[in-house]
Formats: sequence, C-alpha cells, structure tokens
Amino acid sequence: MTGPALWRLDATALVAGYRAGRFTPEQALQACLARDAATRERLNALIWRDPEGALAAARASTRRWAQGQPLSELDGVPVTVKDNLHVQGWPTRWGSRLLPEQPRPADELPVARLRAAGSVLWAKTHLPEFAMQGITDNLLHGPCHNPWDLGRTPGGSSGGAAAAVAAGLGPLALATDGGGSIRRPAAHCGVLGFKPSAGRVPRAGGLPEIFLDYEVVGGLARSSRDLQTLLGVLAGGAKAALPEPPSRPARILVLPRFGQHPVQAGVRERLAQVTEGLQALGHELVQPAAFDLADDLNQHWSSLNGVGLAWLLDTPAAWARLGTGQPAPADLRLAGPVAQAALAAGRQGTAQSLFRLLAAIHVLQQTMRDLFEQADFVLTPSTACVAWPLGASHPEQIDGQAVGPRGHAVFTALANAAGLPAISLPTGLVDGLPCGLQLIGPAGADAAVLALAREWEPVLRQGPLWPPGLEPAPAEALA
Repeated sequence: MTGPALWRLDATALVAGYRAGRFTPEQALQACLARDAATRERLNALIWRDPEGALAAARASTRRWAQGQPLSELDGVPVTVKDNLHVQGWPTRWGSRLLPEQPRPADELPVARLRAAGSVLWAKTHLPEFAMQGITDNLLHGPCHNPWDLGRTPGGSSGGAAAAVAAGLGPLALATDGGGSIRRPAAHCGVLGFKPSAGRVPRAGGLPEIFLDYEVVGGLARSSRDLQTLLGVLAGGAKAALPEPPSRPARILVLPRFGQHPVQAGVRERLAQVTEGLQALGHELVQPAAFDLADDLNQHWSSLNGVGLAWLLDTPAAWARLGTGQPAPADLRLAGPVAQAALAAGRQGTAQSLFRLLAAIHVLQQTMRDLFEQADFVLTPSTACVAWPLGASHPEQIDGQAVGPRGHAVFTALANAAGLPAISLPTGLVDGLPCGLQLIGPAGADAAVLALAREWEPVLRQGPLWPPGLEPAPAEALA
C-alpha cells in the first residue's frame, strides 16, 4: 500500500480500505503492534496485550473481507478495552492489587457485542485503582503519560484509553464514564470521547457497579463517524443503529463556566472562538449571565466513590460478584492511598449524606429537563484546564485561583447524574496542549449529539492531530 501508515487511519477509513482490497485487518493490527512497540516504554497506556489472540481474530476478519462477508462496519478494526471491563481469557484487575491476575471466563455484554461484530480486541488500557481518579496511575503499573507531553497526565479514569487512541495504538477504545472519565481524558489527549445516555448501552456480566447506573460504557475515537458506528454496535448491532436526524440550525446554551469556578484563560478563548464558528453555521447561541445549577451536585458527587467502594469491600455478596473465588477481599493494605481514603470516607458516611447526593441528583435532573425545553443542546468546556504535571492528583490552581480535587472536573458529572448523552470534541491547543469542548443533549438524543458533532468537527478541530513527541521512526510506517 501507499499513503499514510495504517495506525494513523480511523476505523471508517480502515474499513473502506478492507472493502477496496487496499490492505487487510492483519496489516492494520500489525501496524498497531509496531506502533505499540515503539512507544510503550514512554507511554505506558496498555497494561495487558494478547497479540496471538488478536492475530487469529484479524486473520479470520481478513478471510471474511476477502469473501465479501464482513460481520459489521467494525469488522477487523483494532480495539482496546479499559481494565474494568471483562474480556474472555484476559484478567481484569480494575487497577488494584486486591484483584488477582486470573483469566475471566466470559466477555461482558458490550465486549461480547464488539467481538460478535468482528472487532479485533487486542489490549487492555490503564486506569486508576477502581476507576476513581482524574489521573491514571496505580500501584500495579505506575503512571500513564500524556502523548502530547510525557511529563503530564492524560487525565482519568480512562487515561490509558485516551492516550492509546491519541498515540495510534488503535482507532477505537472501549471505556467507561462515571463522572467524565471518558470526556476529560479525551480533551486532555486531543481525541473524541462519547458518553451515551443512561440505558443506551446495556451492561451485563461485569464488575459490581460501585457507581450504579451513573457509570456507562462508551468510547474514544479520532472521528465522530467512528463513534456513531461504535454506538450502533454497542446499542445492539445493525438493528439498533441510530439514524441521523435532519440537519437544522440548533439553539445552543453556551456555558463558559459554572458558578464561580475558575476556567483557564486559554480554554475560555477557545470556547469563544468556536462559538463564532458555530454562529457562522447558522446556529443560535445563547449565553446566560450565570449558571450555578450544578454546584450542589459537584459538592457531593465524589461521595459516591467512597460509598460504593465501602459497599463492595465490606459486603461479602458484593465481593463474590467479582468472580475471583475469594470469600473476602485480600489484605486491604494492598489498596492504594486514594482507595484507602475513599473507603474510610465511605464507611464514615451517613444516610443523610447519601440522601443529600440523591436530592442534588433529583433536582439537577428536573432542572435539565426544564432547560432542554428552552434549548436543544448545551455547550461547555470539557475540562476547566489543560493537563497538569504527573505526580499531582489535580491542579492546585486554575486561572490563578486555588481549586480542590474536582476543580478541573466541574463540567462533566451533570451529564452522568441526569443520564444525558455528551461528547468531548478536540478544539486545538492551549499552551501546546489539547483542549476540548463538551456538547450535551437531552436524554435519549444520542443520535442528535453525534450528528451535530459530525457537522461541527471540521470547525472545531484546529491544530495538529498527532502528538509531536511520539512521531514514528521511518521503519514504523507501512509503505
């Protein structure tokens, strides 16, 4: 073949090449394996690999394409899987030393649907312990690095997934989002990340749900068209594929900040530039004087981590659902300091504190329903700042103002609490690092969000697509 290296192509372009006979799924996988070999020591995005199993799957896909009988529009596409989702024959450690390294007997449902679609599952991606942090680091594997600046975090909890897609280790990553865990790393790594509506992607056969139904399965990609195809498969295959709604100008509520929470100046500037471009497309943009309706939710959201973890570790029936064969957790001293602190907080929590969180969620859900009576979509920053240096759990200051552990994350949890579809779209660079904007739609409007993202993507994406620090040596490229 001639043209760009196969690891640079998105899933749609790969499938077009398979269909035309220009290259095969085996060649695409080999390109990803070579890219991984060239970057793994610097990146640390993947924590488990199955090259033999993946090559067998890629060969089977190559035969199907040669016979003109692909299983789906993702047949032969290399996909990575976050390490809190079960893949048959692979371990699921959840980023914790408390879980043994043992093969899982079966795929959980979203993974099974990808496998049935012919996707080539080949590696697991890094995450923080129990997927509970906005960075990607744990005692098992150490820190994951941001491809754009190896001294900075890729965010979390799907930081390994975002870094993998950004670095060319596969065009698609299957991941979870329990408060922004897909969207914020997508923004930090310059890729797209989609969180579906609650219930859109069914789950079964997986880990105990310490985030309840607020955590959903979604994906990261390098194009909105790939995310649209992925969602169709995850939501139930071809019969459940989401139709594109008719294109029309939309009324968009623009929220540059929530309450008095600070936002990095460069992020605000990118949002302002994007709104000008969207107005040129004919959309009506409305910016209220203030928006503080998510403040109560953000104040209490992190308590969900501790309560869920305490339930898991202190409830034998919950621990048994992990399928490890252990009657109780291993020595809890094996857990990292963040998990230890969350467990202590969860054990000390009261029914009243939990009810405060549920009350905040209830109020926000009604507020968002009312808001979408007046607007079609909401546009916010994905994160309040760009990626910060490794070794810190969060930035201590944003725009010169001191912030707490979730100061960078104020924009994303409301979509989880209200069950809304939301996507993070790359919007160029701020101080040399990727920045993203978040588009939120009404509950169930996944198709509308993805269609609008596809229309906007050429307007939003500015600047280079590939991290300059991970450019390949000539031998890596397929020519």
